[in-house]
Amino acid sequence: MWSHLSLLLVVIPLIAAPVVAILPPGRKPWLVALLVTSACLLLAGMQLWSVLNLGLINYEFGGWAPPWGIAYRIDAVNALVALMVAGIAAVTVPYALLSVEKEILKHQIPLFYSAFLLCFTGLLGITQTGDIFNLFVFLEISSLSSYALISLGSKRQALTAAYQYLIMGTLGATFFLIGVGLIYSQTGTLNMMDLASRLPEITGLKTIHTGFAFIMIGFALKLALFPLHLWLPNAYTYAPSVITVFLAATATKVALYVMLRILFTVFPDGFVTNTPANDLFLLSGIVGVLSGSVRAIYQTNVKKLLAHSSVAQIGYMAIGLSFSSLQGVTASIIHLFNHALMKGALFMAVGAIVFRIGTCRMENIQGLGRQMPWTFGAILVSGLSLIGVPGTAGFVSKWYLVLAALEQQNWVVVAVILFGSLLAVVYVGKIVEALYFKPATNTNLTVKEAPTLLLAPTWILVFANIYFGLDTDLTVGVAGRAAQALGVVVK
Repeated sequence: MWSHLSLLLVVIPLIAAPVVAILPPGRKPWLVALLVTSACLLLAGMQLWSVLNLGLINYEFGGWAPPWGIAYRIDAVNALVALMVAGIAAVTVPYALLSVEKEILKHQIPLFYSAFLLCFTGLLGITQTGDIFNLFVFLEISSLSSYALISLGSKRQALTAAYQYLIMGTLGATFFLIGVGLIYSQTGTLNMMDLASRLPEITGLKTIHTGFAFIMIGFALKLALFPLHLWLPNAYTYAPSVITVFLAATATKVALYVMLRILFTVFPDGFVTNTPANDLFLLSGIVGVLSGSVRAIYQTNVKKLLAHSSVAQIGYMAIGLSFSSLQGVTASIIHLFNHALMKGALFMAVGAIVFRIGTCRMENIQGLGRQMPWTFGAILVSGLSLIGVPGTAGFVSKWYLVLAALEQQNWVVVAVILFGSLLAVVYVGKIVEALYFKPATNTNLTVKEAPTLLLAPTWILVFANIYFGLDTDLTVGVAGRAAQALGVVVK
């Protein structure tokens, strides 16, 4: 029975997507999306429990044994990432009801939820599959639906942002496909575990090194790793609020998962250390942390501020990945999970402000903290987690990243993490100052607190930031097992 969970996680939203598209405008599409994401969250939780307690899950499509047939292979790492994606989706859809009705034209709502479920399908499929070409198929499903969802933003800049993302995303997918083709030409297989058994004998070939480089560049674009991040700020800023929440909390995290899987499972131990990859990840991570944080400070739009902050947070994950150690990869996986909670809560709170006043520019949100205390509280707590204050999920992430840096005796990285946290104090403080300490720009305007349907999902993620800052059994415990499942060796 357990082997069917990985299939159902993908099949249920895939079947529901066209069904939602033909439903009449109204709340029925939302209700179907809610049922689907809730069911997927339950299945993802069961799948993780099964992997942790019963071992690997293998599912062979049509009874065709790999490498001839497509197979799903679930271990601790993709089970954790699938749970994160399903959890964020299940929390986002209740939030979407009022937000989508406010920002999306009524006749487009069924198509919106259909595209959302397709994006959800693609992201879940990426986490489940053990076939590298099948991974490309799911990547395209999630990407194409993402472009459409971003373009539905209420401002004209959404079309430009979607087009920019389409160009960059297509380049990334093309690079990845070329890399897969080059490796297939030398191995004759697309199954990840079969690749892992064949590659050690031919790692000296230039074709393999070239294919590896193409794959890494392709997913660095999808991950928005500095300096390949230029699509991200506008995409997050001008997309509908619900899509900003969902993509910020899931899409880049799934891209990081793929990079981890290819680096440590597909390619043999020692291959990466013989290439410049680790040095490039480290350099990109450090510059990304500093550049993203500094640029965030100077933004006048809160969404764009948080988008540049995401570039910095991706930099932290890249730094952990660059160590190629059990401690470093564990830190990256912890931050992958925790950053989804932080940024999901922050973008939900900002979306609540947009719901009430139609904008999130600094000059327009001044003084709203007293009129929207629950929204302001969510931003404050989630912002503290983003900074890395003890007692929050963000502190756990940065603590383990510092431990990984100390293990490598890399004092520069320790300094960058601490300085990046200080810069986060500045840009989070900038939002808090505008909301609570600056006088309202229009004293005659009375703004009501956000509706409960927006606040409840937001505070679920806020409480998750606190809970996982105090109880680390799921994050740290599973992340450690996930790093071992990837094949990372203790150094």
